Amino acid sequence: MEYLEQLNESQREGVVNTEGPTMIIAGAGSGKTRVLTYRIAHLIRALDVDPFNILSLTFTNKAAKEMRERIESVVGTEARNLWMGTFHAVFARILRAEADKIGYPKSFTIYDTDDSKALIRSIVKEMNLDEKVYKANVVLNRISGAKNRLISWQSYNSNPVYKADDESNMKPELGKIYKEYCQRCKRSGAMDFDDLLYNTNLLFKEHLDVLHTYQHRFKYVLVDEFQDTNISQYLITRKLASVSRNICVVGDDAQSIYAFRGADIQNILNFEKDYEELKVIKLEQNYRSTQTIVNAANSVIENNKAQLKKNVWTNNDEGNLIELFRSSSDGEEGKLIASSIFEEKMNNQASNDQFAILYRTNSQSRALEEALRRKNIKYKIIGGLSFYQRKEIKDLLAYMKFAINPHDEQSFKRIINQPKRGIGPTSVDKIVLAAFDHDISLWEVIENASSFLDSRATTAVVDFVNMFRVFKKSVSEKSAYDAGEEIARRSGLLSELYQDKTVEGVSRYENAQELLNALKEFTEDTEREGEKTLATFLQDVSLLTNADSTDEDEADKVTLMTIHMAKGLEFNYVYLAGMEEDLFPSQMMLSSRADLEEERRLFYVAITRAKEKLFLSYAQTRYRFGRLKSCEPSRFIEEIDQKYIRMNRKVNVKTTPSTDKSEFAKNLVNGIKRQNATQPVKKSNYIPSPDFKPSDTTRLAVGMKVEHPKFGYGMVIEMDASGANRKARVKFDDFGEKTLLLSFAKLKIHDN
Repeated sequence: MEYLEQLNESQREGVVNTEGPTMIIAGAGSGKTRVLTYRIAHLIRALDVDPFNILSLTFTNKAAKEMRERIESVVGTEARNLWMGTFHAVFARILRAEADKIGYPKSFTIYDTDDSKALIRSIVKEMNLDEKVYKANVVLNRISGAKNRLISWQSYNSNPVYKADDESNMKPELGKIYKEYCQRCKRSGAMDFDDLLYNTNLLFKEHLDVLHTYQHRFKYVLVDEFQDTNISQYLITRKLASVSRNICVVGDDAQSIYAFRGADIQNILNFEKDYEELKVIKLEQNYRSTQTIVNAANSVIENNKAQLKKNVWTNNDEGNLIELFRSSSDGEEGKLIASSIFEEKMNNQASNDQFAILYRTNSQSRALEEALRRKNIKYKIIGGLSFYQRKEIKDLLAYMKFAINPHDEQSFKRIINQPKRGIGPTSVDKIVLAAFDHDISLWEVIENASSFLDSRATTAVVDFVNMFRVFKKSVSEKSAYDAGEEIARRSGLLSELYQDKTVEGVSRYENAQELLNALKEFTEDTEREGEKTLATFLQDVSLLTNADSTDEDEADKVTLMTIHMAKGLEFNYVYLAGMEEDLFPSQMMLSSRADLEEERRLFYVAITRAKEKLFLSYAQTRYRFGRLKSCEPSRFIEEIDQKYIRMNRKVNVKTTPSTDKSEFAKNLVNGIKRQNATQPVKKSNYIPSPDFKPSDTTRLAVGMKVEHPKFGYGMVIEMDASGANRKARVKFDDFGEKTLLLSFAKLKIHDN
């Protein structure tokens, strides 16, 4: 086994000890990816394990792709049969096969963050709530946090603790929004990212036969970056491995920095409690950084109480001392860093792409960007707008999504009048309202447009429906590329983009063409296993992570990014800006020891990104929220053993900080709650009686008492027309008057 010869003793132990539960604690730069890769290769090559029986979970598609390629270089094309990918991608694959068991179509849409926020904004508006109080990102974070802790909307709304918490935060309606959000997603046949985990847990809990199938399929379960898992991810992997007990988790508790996303460090700290026979293997040799950087990082992280003890060391050169910059202001800080990069490039013949500037918050990048531009140093910011988030791309993707899943409310709203076809907001509101009132899908409403809309809007909607009937046929019969190209062309989007000859317009048209190029590449990929349908392509796009997005022009540029974005990367020269109290550690992370220790782990991650040289800087004054604030050095600087640091003597403290900053708007204006006559006033949904069954409404008459599955009891106060378009106006006890189309409405007549 020639690959074993490339490993040190601890790494080799992590590769060959394949049976039973194993935890590999991998210090920064210790070669964990190599160990995980060769462990899987060893299972296939030395132990003759079928790749179909191996499940390997990662946090980015990029990591999964690199691992698969490495494994393939050892075992050949059999590596393509592995169940390998991100948690969300693998569980989406399982849900595609089993979704009908939990009430979803197998063609369910996956909502990205923008889709989820758009839906939340619609719900907040319909409920006549203040959009400034119920901000979409705040509401979504609350819902996401609940789902990641496996708290259903039913449990959330019945828990007085959550209710009291929401009331204290001046958001008492969060529970109702959560409920409506979940119901709307399900009605649209859509899952958000968190649902992919939540619903997999639900599937395994409610359908033990399905769980049994996958428990016996996956004889070996491997989890990368285990310290970043949340409770939902942990429970799924534990269930899947409970039969074979061949679970291997790889991670570093010292690099657990995603608590704000739901990651729970207790998963790795307490893993031994779940498996008495657990083997613990420590990878402690750092191959990345100099001795100075490794020792400095160790001196910092030893201050944390909650940790798995290890002794990270390296055989690399001692290296340079860590340089500490002190500047008079944030503007001066940017100049010092830019000047230092320029000098290091000149002195060491280094290229821009060997440098990274890391910071705690995105807002710090402005002063740094200005300084780099003045020095004519090219740079890129990681975390900007990705290709698949651009408007023209999202428009095209929405068309494709709706062709596959015509129940998708968010895609429908995006495309119904794009390009413009004479279907305005009023008509859209009527369509959505009709779907809600009659408990039918959007597609059923627009297929029967004449029953719900005026004649002018009906004509345009009928044309829209006919177009999508063609699209649906194409999706089922043609390749992903051919179907996607037809949708792009016949929808009118390509034509509209082509007609805009401005620089921006040409760029948008080129982006649309690039999406078709991606479809073509996907369709013709001979190495890709499984289906090459448009639905599969859209799922892959939906599951792309931030770490998978790339800049079109990455050649030789200094990288700027937050420390969170830098995890897993390495650079020859790393500059860590803003080392000040209340900035790093963040003021918001000082209320508990757990929060402070997470900030310290974040600092540890920042230090260990550097291979050759590390620079720290802090400013004596900094503009925060429009005010000039005096700053003091971060406590983390003091935690580094001082023998590893030297103060940079080129500090220029004469510069006066700029004062031409805009004032921070302090006065929050309470928005007037707007009434929308076409939208229903949302109340908690009525629960129908156990024996509810819709009646034959041909005999329905004024004065009859009826029951509706959503609106409860009411009285018929007016009948209109006859035949297929018979309508009834019903005054409901709790929901007011509703006009219902009887050919669709589900009403139970109560004669007494």
